[in-house]
Amino acid sequence: MVDGLEAIEELEERLARFPPERYPVQHATAQFHLGVALVNAGRPVEAERALDIAAGLFAPDRLPAEHAKTTNARGAALRLAGRLEEAAGVFDQAAGEFQAAGLRLEQGAALFNLGLVQRELGDPDSAVASLQQAGERLDPRRSPIEAAAASRELGTTLLGTGQLEQAREALEAALTLGRRAGDQAGVGTAANLLGLAELAAGDPTKAADAFRTAVAGHPRSLRPGEFAMAKANLAVAWERAGDHARARLAALQAAGIPTAAEPVLAQARGVLERVGERPGALGEVLDREPRDQWPVALREELARWLDAGPDQRRAEARAWITGQLDRPAVAVDLAEAWLGTLLELPGDAMNQVIGATLEALAELNAATAARFRADVARAMPRFHLPQWQRLADSFNRAAAQRGQEPAWG
Repeated sequence: MVDGLEAIEELEERLARFPPERYPVQHATAQFHLGVALVNAGRPVEAERALDIAAGLFAPDRLPAEHAKTTNARGAALRLAGRLEEAAGVFDQAAGEFQAAGLRLEQGAALFNLGLVQRELGDPDSAVASLQQAGERLDPRRSPIEAAAASRELGTTLLGTGQLEQAREALEAALTLGRRAGDQAGVGTAANLLGLAELAAGDPTKAADAFRTAVAGHPRSLRPGEFAMAKANLAVAWERAGDHARARLAALQAAGIPTAAEPVLAQARGVLERVGERPGALGEVLDREPRDQWPVALREELARWLDAGPDQRRAEARAWITGQLDRPAVAVDLAEAWLGTLLELPGDAMNQVIGATLEALAELNAATAARFRADVARAMPRFHLPQWQRLADSFNRAAAQRGQEPAWG
């Protein structure tokens, strides 16, 4: 915001240096950039004023491209101000001006904006037509992110009108283009929408695959709200597929995002009410997951433990201990995957998980605790010596702080 304000102040100073009667093009250029900056700052009335001046100075017969760009920006200001009917007319005008100027990509951008406004106005048929035209003009080789956005919004609109097959085609195209562009957030959004389309089509397994892609596209640490939404949708998909363990874990992880939107939290809680809420869902899920996916599942679950309160964290740690011991054939492999995830955590976070585990271990009988320590001790040497030593030191230090025997590693 500070940078935006500085840019606005600098542009206002430039306007004073280039009076319109002496420097009409320079003044118009500054007004255009000022208008765009004011739109980005959420000040549509001032933005429209600046863009009106710019449009008047950019003569469409002499500077058609500049006039068209200004027209498109005016549409954005009007949309921001909530004047949607006017915005639609201005975006349509901009698309025509870009076409006349031979600017195909820019025409696609104006048609994209027009489609969004038409959808907001409750005219999905017109929105579909505009977004389809936008996609035809946005060259995916030159503008893959923009082309992906056009396909994604087309899919969204088609989904809203119940045209499921066409929506899936558009959203799959958006996924392909988003991956090509390296647009992780766009991929996550498109995959989430594709999952909704698959759910609506009655295929929860395909929906779950799409929602898992959405989760990967919205890392918990970067976009927690979107992560929670994808997880809550994933929980519904697994529930409908009859996999209650996976549904439970996904719902717990969605509900464990304290900043998630209330409808997302309500959806996750609804799944938990139906499938039952109890600690230990992770172990049941790992039974079904290939081993190369264990670290992903552990990473997401330990992040939830760290956001949980001490009692819940201790309950989950106890469930992990008993779950590991209930699977003797893979107990050391599970311990290795768990320790590897601990090593990825910052020091304080690692200590919190280790502390909760030792507190849970103290609640179990001596023989059970000894078996768990033995499995962990056998897993530690699978790591390089510095990591092995770090783990052993962390466990022994946490044990000493709790009056327990420092017999780890």
